[in-house]
Amino acid sequence: MGVNNEEAETYKNKGNEAFKSENYEEAVSLYTKAINLSEKDSRDRATFLKNRAAAYLKLKEYKKVINTHYRARAAARAGPKALFRRAQALESEERFEEAYRDAKTIFTVDPANKAIQPVLSRLHAIVQERVRRNAQTSNKVEQMFKLAFEISEEKDKRQKAMTNLVVLAKETAAADVMVKNGVVQKIQQLLKVEKNPDIYINAIRVIGQLCKRNVERTLSIIKVVGIPWFLEIIDSDIEERVNAAQYCLQVILNTFSGMDTKKDTKPDKQLCEKYKSEIDTLLTCLTYSITNRVISGMARDAIMELIMRNCHYSAINWAERFVEIRGLQRLLEVCSELEEYKYESAMNITPSSATIAAACLARIYENMYYDEARERFNNQVDEFVKDKLLSPDLESKVRVTVAITSLLRGPLDVGNYVISKEGIMEMILVMAQTEDILQQKVACECLIAAASKKDKARAIINKGVEILKKLYTSKNDAVRVRALVGLCKIGSFGGDDASIRPFADGSTKKLAEACRKFLVNPAKEKDMRKWAAEGLSYLTLDADVKEKLVEDKAAIQSLIELAKTGDQSCLYGVVTTLVNLCNAYEKQEVMPEMLELAKFAKHHIPGQHELDDPDFVNKRLTVLCKAGVTTALVALSKTESHNSKELIARVFNAICSLQELRGIVVQQGGAKILIPMSLEGTQNGKKQAAQALARIGITINPEVAFPGQRNLEVVRPLIALLHPDCTALENFEALMALCNLAGMNETTRNRILKEGGLSKIEQYMFEEHVMLQRAATQCICNLLQSEEVIKTYDANNDKCKFLYLLCQEEDMDTVMAAAGALCILTSVSKSCCRKLLDCQAWLESLRVLLANPNKEIQYRGTYMLYNIISGDKDIAVRIFETDVMEILMALTKLEDPEVKKTVELAQKCLDAAESMGLIRKPDENFVLEALKENEQEVEKSED
Repeated sequence: MGVNNEEAETYKNKGNEAFKSENYEEAVSLYTKAINLSEKDSRDRATFLKNRAAAYLKLKEYKKVINTHYRARAAARAGPKALFRRAQALESEERFEEAYRDAKTIFTVDPANKAIQPVLSRLHAIVQERVRRNAQTSNKVEQMFKLAFEISEEKDKRQKAMTNLVVLAKETAAADVMVKNGVVQKIQQLLKVEKNPDIYINAIRVIGQLCKRNVERTLSIIKVVGIPWFLEIIDSDIEERVNAAQYCLQVILNTFSGMDTKKDTKPDKQLCEKYKSEIDTLLTCLTYSITNRVISGMARDAIMELIMRNCHYSAINWAERFVEIRGLQRLLEVCSELEEYKYESAMNITPSSATIAAACLARIYENMYYDEARERFNNQVDEFVKDKLLSPDLESKVRVTVAITSLLRGPLDVGNYVISKEGIMEMILVMAQTEDILQQKVACECLIAAASKKDKARAIINKGVEILKKLYTSKNDAVRVRALVGLCKIGSFGGDDASIRPFADGSTKKLAEACRKFLVNPAKEKDMRKWAAEGLSYLTLDADVKEKLVEDKAAIQSLIELAKTGDQSCLYGVVTTLVNLCNAYEKQEVMPEMLELAKFAKHHIPGQHELDDPDFVNKRLTVLCKAGVTTALVALSKTESHNSKELIARVFNAICSLQELRGIVVQQGGAKILIPMSLEGTQNGKKQAAQALARIGITINPEVAFPGQRNLEVVRPLIALLHPDCTALENFEALMALCNLAGMNETTRNRILKEGGLSKIEQYMFEEHVMLQRAATQCICNLLQSEEVIKTYDANNDKCKFLYLLCQEEDMDTVMAAAGALCILTSVSKSCCRKLLDCQAWLESLRVLLANPNKEIQYRGTYMLYNIISGDKDIAVRIFETDVMEILMALTKLEDPEVKKTVELAQKCLDAAESMGLIRKPDENFVLEALKENEQEVEKSED
């Protein structure tokens, strides 16, 4: 943009006007235009920069004051005022030494400046204190080093010292001292010989804390130890060690990308671009490690979880690069492994490895959002299948079949694409008919996964039912249970439609009983009980099976105990069974008109079973909750699969629909895991979790339900329910929960405002639905305890007037909330008092409040009136010209002890009017004369 001094000056003047009007965002925009039109290094540009910095300071964007177009040279040219602003910004960013340097410069240039003297004194004290504390920190670090890294020291002392180092690493000053004194090298050497698992894990945590949110420190650490070192420490069979190393790697990725460990944070695009090479190197190393033959199964799972967490477009967006470096082949290799049968080329895996790999494949496929990317994905899968089937040996067939099963459980479209290829289904059916136990098992599993849609289920009914029935007669329990699950899945494809039954009546109950035998038998391996749970997940769409299962305490307890293991491979079967028992699956809304049309056209109409009526469902929910289902769901919630999290959230929401069960959910840790679920996952999953949180927040004291930081974290999901796409019930429950939160403390109220809750809540005050309007008004009443909210009502708008008009509503609770809000406003703002009399119907609203049969509303009306007339004679004159005085006098005559406060306030109002000279008490002589005159008039009328 060219130089134009006149136009630049115009923009500066407009910016000044916007600044005076407290419209700081507009001011920043106008000053920026002025800067772009001004001459580089000119005095005018320095002025514009100074003005923009002032606007940034008001917006509390301190980093922009310091960095963006506001360098030392510009600041110095703009004079002491600009330096002063920068000092303020540096102090707010806790860069005290730099702020002190700027303050000293100002004092040197302008010793008579009174504004800088207290700032200089304060900063001097802070800097001195920091110097003292840094000296103490250095001593602490030195002491901890001596204890932690000396192998000959006592175990307890070393353990405590290493824990202290983790804490010290969280402090910037201490972290810098530790790095300077070679903590990274010391930890690298220590972990080669350390045998104590607690010290080992805390040493890894120290590295993680040092890397957190500090790019320079992270780069220096990687330079010292190298990425292979992180892959070494993650290779372990100790879960805590693997978790610590995984967290450390995630922290490094977060530092380079600007993300945080919190679920709802987004990456910084500029940072991602700047450190693209470092991110790419780290993720590439992790990708190549997926198929490392020597690492532990737990380490492999952790690496796949890291890939899954960071590849998505909402994170680092690395999915296409993952496909490009042939990461899919590596995931499919893991999918093709069998835990219970080890080939010579086998890798170490856990029971959850195939499930995690399938979820990772699904997450990668989600990012293939255009045709060319999906085609590349499918081609690589094709290539993997072809390469395996080139060799005709048994191992290749088994591996391909197991990999296809994972694809059907992960990216379903890709799985269906592969299984529809010529010869694939035929190969699986042939394997199922062999006498080889291994082939029978893997073929059964693949058939179960393939029967995911009605068309596939029909194809398998036509070709495979007889095969499955034959396999069910096998002497091998592992084959029998898989065949049983296949039959269960095929038998359930009618869903919850009571009128569709693929098998003969009574067959589903027999299948369910067979599944139960495998589930409750403690002698059976966990793998068989897992398959039994999956069989029930299909059969429990039948209401008869649901009722029978929920009455079977042993079966329910076995299901819950299976879930408590946290094994991800058990997740689908257990959670889906629970969803079915709770009737928490998504139900299609049937319009009455369409129902009649379907009857007329003689189309099939789904029929609901009488055992799925609300009374039966509520009974099942109560049984499950009291049996401890919450602890089972908490154990399974560690999954990275968004679809699985949605199922868990559905069960929680169904349980929380019953008020008496919400306390059990909180007590067993349900509220804690619902918060992250409400922030990340599928749209429906987030909504279900948020509604469950809202229901908890309505019934239970928020300080108990959401202790500590959680009462702030729960705000965002609740506000997300205040959306037009959500149902009226979801809106209402969110408003009620927010109302309770708003009554907690100022910090929580500020979070509601920060998340944009005020405007969304206010929208519902205009709703015709009485309950929504009431809940919104009650929420606003609680929010008005915040000064920031009062300012918005004190501003030049009609918000106060609308609250006043709400006092004429028929709903007593709405009136009470509106009156309460007005009591708060009129007690702190005279402008709000004056606004009320600008309403055309101000007198009617006042009469409704003062003469209300509800004693609490009457009291609030009297309190508000006293606030309005106190110290404002003009308003008082207008009010006492009406019949308000008569109403007040009537109130003072009330003798009911419950309205004593109202009587006192009414008398106060009359006393205030009298002190202003608007009314006066009649003296005794005047009263006697009036009585005499009245008697004389009565006598005349009698004559």
